[in-house]
Amino acid sequence: MIEVRDIHSFYGKSHVLHGVSFELKEGELVCLLGRNGVGKSTTLKSVMGMVRPACGQILFEGRELIGRQPYEIARLGMGYVPEDRRIFKSLSVHENLLMGIKGSKIRGPAKDRWTIDRVYQVFPRLKERRGNKGIHLSGGEQQMLTVARTLMGNPKLILVDEPTEGLAPLIVKDVLDMLATVRDSGVTVFMVEQNFKAAVRVADRFYIMSKGQMVFQGDMAALMAAEEVRRNYLEV
Repeated sequence: MIEVRDIHSFYGKSHVLHGVSFELKEGELVCLLGRNGVGKSTTLKSVMGMVRPACGQILFEGRELIGRQPYEIARLGMGYVPEDRRIFKSLSVHENLLMGIKGSKIRGPAKDRWTIDRVYQVFPRLKERRGNKGIHLSGGEQQMLTVARTLMGNPKLILVDEPTEGLAPLIVKDVLDMLATVRDSGVTVFMVEQNFKAAVRVADRFYIMSKGQMVFQGDMAALMAAEEVRRNYLEV
């Protein structure tokens, strides 16, 4: 679905990503792990067009993304869930969801499209709180709303930045279950996470980043066997 090849990204003169490469296959939930400040969020922003890599390739279904604006990338079928959630706190849950609808023509079978009714079916908690304003939601509910609003744009792939950050353990489970449900619905998920124990509950494959470079890739069995990698690069 997406191939990222040897990208280098900068903030001003600060060289943040040093030749990052990875790939995602359709229908996967893949987690990018690593300590704080190693370039994980910059990786997502580079894919979404919020940071323009100085070189390399980002191919989404065979189309080059580097040089495109974020709204153009979104129209190709990609969604972005930021770490700070950015819900409209003065609007109701229902109004927030309506804000996620794109005006462009939606391709694909009607049964696969995300509508208000489908969101409420998949996320009954949001249906229960449809009239509540965003400011009155818990952190976990706000995270759920942000993901659901992104789905209203009918993306093929969503990029999710630190979805469990600052949440209580019981709420973390709810958020992870939600992302697994999204994956099982057919949407590919690329998740940045620091919480190792949370990530291993749901991810199909893993990448680990350190100092702007990928230092590991593999499935659960490979990750659990790589004891030295976990000790050196993760907070477990």
